[in-house]
Amino acid sequence: MIRPEVAAALWHWREVAAGGGVLAAGLWLIWLGGYLLVPLGVLVALGGAALALLAWRRLRFAPKGEAPGVVQIDEGQISYMGPQLGGFISLRDLAEVRLISLRGRRLWRLKQTDGQALLIPIDAAGSERLFDAFSALPGLSSADLLAALAPPRGADSRAVMAGGENRLVWRRAGRGILSAQD
Repeated sequence: MIRPEVAAALWHWREVAAGGGVLAAGLWLIWLGGYLLVPLGVLVALGGAALALLAWRRLRFAPKGEAPGVVQIDEGQISYMGPQLGGFISLRDLAEVRLISLRGRRLWRLKQTDGQALLIPIDAAGSERLFDAFSALPGLSSADLLAALAPPRGADSRAVMAGGENRLVWRRAGRGILSAQD
C-alpha cells in the first residue's frame, strides 16, 4: 500500500517521530491546563524534546554508504568482522578513539590500553551502534562525536579523504597506554 521508498524513509525517521509525538503529548497536557497537568506536561514535553534531539543526533551518525564488514556490540564489547580484518575490543580497555582516513575510506581507530588497535569503517553495517557505545565513554558527548565526523573547516569531503585525516576524538584520562617496561 505504501511505496517502498516512502516506507524506508518513514522507518529511517521513526525515532525522531516518536520523540516528536511525546513532545506533542506534553504540549497537549500543558494546553489542558491545571495545577497537575501543566507541570506534568512540561516534564513530558522536555522528555520528548530530549528524545527527539538524541534520535536526530543518532540519525546523523548513521552510515551513508556500504562498507564491508559488520559491527556488533554486546555487553560492553565492540566487535568488527570484516572480509580481511576484524577483532574485538572492550569499552573498559579502550584508551583512545581516532577518526582516520586510509586509502580513501574513513575509519574509526580504537586503541586498547595494551597498544592493540582495531580499525572499523564508519559506514560498515551496524556502525550506527557505535554512537551509543562511544557516548558512554567518560568525557565524550554526542555533540563531540558528530563534530568529529564533520569535515574540517575549509576542506570538502574529497580533500579529507585524499589528505589522510587523523583526528583524535577521545582519550582516556590517566597514565595512557602502558609500555612493556611498566
